[in-house]
Amino acid sequence: MSGPLSHVRVLDLSRVLAGPWAGQMLADMGADVIKVERPGKGDDTRGWGPPYLKDEAGNDTSEAAYYLSANRGKRSVTIDFTQPEGQALVREMAAKADVVIENFKVGGLKKYGLDYDSLKAVNPGLVYCSITGFGQDGPYAHRAGYDFMIQGMGGLMSLTGAPDGAPGGEPMKVGVAITDIFTGMYATSAIQAALIHKERTGEGQHIDMALLDVQVATLANQAMNYLASGVAPKRLGNSHPNIVPYQAFPTADGYIILAVGNDAQFARFCKVAGLDAIAADARFATNAGRVRHREDLVPQIAEVIRTRTSGDWLSALEAEGVPCGPINTLDQVFADPQVVHRGMKVSVPHPLAGHVDLVASPMRFSGTPVDYDRAPPTLGQDTDAVLDALGVDEARRAGLREKGII
Repeated sequence: MSGPLSHVRVLDLSRVLAGPWAGQMLADMGADVIKVERPGKGDDTRGWGPPYLKDEAGNDTSEAAYYLSANRGKRSVTIDFTQPEGQALVREMAAKADVVIENFKVGGLKKYGLDYDSLKAVNPGLVYCSITGFGQDGPYAHRAGYDFMIQGMGGLMSLTGAPDGAPGGEPMKVGVAITDIFTGMYATSAIQAALIHKERTGEGQHIDMALLDVQVATLANQAMNYLASGVAPKRLGNSHPNIVPYQAFPTADGYIILAVGNDAQFARFCKVAGLDAIAADARFATNAGRVRHREDLVPQIAEVIRTRTSGDWLSALEAEGVPCGPINTLDQVFADPQVVHRGMKVSVPHPLAGHVDLVASPMRFSGTPVDYDRAPPTLGQDTDAVLDALGVDEARRAGLREKGII
């Protein structure tokens, strides 16, 4: 069964994470995503290990785990487009594509004739998505931008980590490259919107995605807390700026997360915890009151939660409908019954390792489910097949290979 985007062909000129993440999401939805890589080296992340995928004998292959995280469902073609013959090949491919994704520096592809204006000339309906650190214009446009620095510049690190003065109290990045991933997701949405516009009008367009823009946009309620009050929010560790109690608490043998979202849940929590005096205290009757008086309330809650084990608390609170949960390590995540039931780990055949375990897509389509029949490709795995379909015969391919173009 074909995916909802099975009619779409994507030329993925991007590398590392934000662009490849967008390409992977489009592949999950059935698009034919052709990843163009440098001969002999490929995407930078192929070498970002260890760890590497291991073969059936337990030996490292050439495929880094980082690369595998963002490239399933694609086909890999190696083309050196710094050379004129390589540029010509990419233009031929772009002429038959619906979408191009690239994340070179501003103007970086112009010298190769692979920028939007050049490719629009051969394919007016092309949807061309550029992903950069700071966008195609503005005072920072020509700077390189990386997820870590954008988390800092875009305010996320000012909100993440223990408060000033607390042990370990310093700005902290998120444990995954979340700005890159969000940028890939926004890019995917923008590409699909542009494709719908193209279907109605025949017009393609240039999409300008910037990591800094995305980071600012995803500050969400924290951004509005600042815009509404004029006061910049500060780091609160695991506490929530607008809800109390909504944080991690130490138990007798570990930690749990208590996520009380409304007053009725708070009353049920107090019942389970035996905190009758707190439940009767007018200061804590509403969430607004609990936020104002968090410094009085939270230590009292922490004191009682320390007296029982994590398992005891989770069982008791879940029985009363109080939102709570454990803090799992990744081995515990992939062993969790709900994660297992939802099939969030999939095994896909792989030419070097026999098979590779991958994280599944979270998208669940009732009529066009995601297919997991194509592992992240080895470098240049599909060069001959793709170029043959393009009309590049075996003799021409042999000549290009001899010159190092493919």
